[in-house]
Amino acid sequence: MFLPIFLHCLCIGSMTLWVQGLDFNFHDSRQIEAYLQSVSKNYSTFTNLYSIGKSVQGRELWVLVLGKYPIEHKVGIPEFKYVGNMHGDEVVGREMLLHLIDYLVKNYRTDSTVTRLIDSCRLHILPSMNPDGFEASAPPDCIFSKGRYNRNSVDLNRNFPDTFSTAASSRVQPETQAVMDWIQSESFVLSANLHGGTVVASYPYDNSNGGSELVNGESRSPDHDVYVHLAKTYSYNHTTMHTGTQCGSSTFPDGITNGYQWYTVIGGMQDYNYVYGQCFEITLELSCCKYPPADQLAGFWQENRAALLAYMQQVHLGVKGQVLDVDGNPIPSAVVEVQGRNNICPYKTNKHGEYYRLLLPGTYTFVVTVPGSEPMKKTLQIPNGPASFSALKYDFVFRSNSPTSETVAAESCTTADHNSDNTAASLQALHFAILLALAGAAAMSGLVHS
Repeated sequence: MFLPIFLHCLCIGSMTLWVQGLDFNFHDSRQIEAYLQSVSKNYSTFTNLYSIGKSVQGRELWVLVLGKYPIEHKVGIPEFKYVGNMHGDEVVGREMLLHLIDYLVKNYRTDSTVTRLIDSCRLHILPSMNPDGFEASAPPDCIFSKGRYNRNSVDLNRNFPDTFSTAASSRVQPETQAVMDWIQSESFVLSANLHGGTVVASYPYDNSNGGSELVNGESRSPDHDVYVHLAKTYSYNHTTMHTGTQCGSSTFPDGITNGYQWYTVIGGMQDYNYVYGQCFEITLELSCCKYPPADQLAGFWQENRAALLAYMQQVHLGVKGQVLDVDGNPIPSAVVEVQGRNNICPYKTNKHGEYYRLLLPGTYTFVVTVPGSEPMKKTLQIPNGPASFSALKYDFVFRSNSPTSETVAAESCTTADHNSDNTAASLQALHFAILLALAGAAAMSGLVHS
């Protein structure tokens, strides 16, 4: 009986402290839980707190949502997410997301940018994907430590299904599965995961099987132009990332890099989001030192605040809408393709018949396919959506009654369909060789990255 009462008192006391303001310090899992509960209680009209699952040791993976409609998805409102602390010893992103929450709730209805962001999309923030790893890390530590991994000693950023390889690092971990289920349960449009070990914005692909995606040493996605724009949006709104020379010998032009060109990652989260979740994700490396002294956190916040806000606004790039039948009923699983962009897994409408397509301003031709009907083709002129906090809205209406959700066949899209087993072993060997080299170099440069 004493433990629940004690914890209740502790949380109430912590909530009282949190109301006074979030300090620039490192916060453990219990403190983060108390803070998020406090925010959810004090700003209940536009926030919602939920857990996507538990870590190996049973810690909740808390997500705070901010939005005009925080409880559930609304048609036409895009979903955005930030994920921090995937590697438990890379801690700056974890604290930046807490301070982002603090900034957003305190400036809603007083700052126009913050207000328009919260009113125009749902913002999901997961401060720590690997709370067990954080608790196993000892501050300060600039280099690789065991806290990188989860409690089962698995690197979570090598644990996702990989479209280019079947060489998995191990069975899917609870934290990984929770995020995969989360991605499939929400129609996320844009995302970033926050790391440490250098300062750069990295974008897909992280892997390759030696196919047509390889261009000048990069593994390029069909949406390469959008990804470069997204990475530059962050790097140029960051006070120093765009210089590309933050951490000793590392040099990144414009402060960005293609993941594969930097080094191969098999089973990475950003590729999984893009290929299997229809969600554009990049990796943000925010500090040369993985676990720096706490007195540097205020400086990191000043460096990243504008970039975090500007990146979220990019969720309004391109076009959004629904695919409907002649009676106005939504058509789930309709294929919505952009000519010239051959995505590995075709983009499909969700259960509300919605589609979201991030595109830079320009002219694009769309081909929409519904079983039992002739494909519909339409050319659209895409404006600069982020400037107005809204993507172009366009609905595709099929003039004949279309199949219901029960009769629309879902095309299979699995890792087995899109990888080359012949190259998996060599890529895995290369991956481990690179990790070993990076670990050796870490003694001098502090670099073991995403």
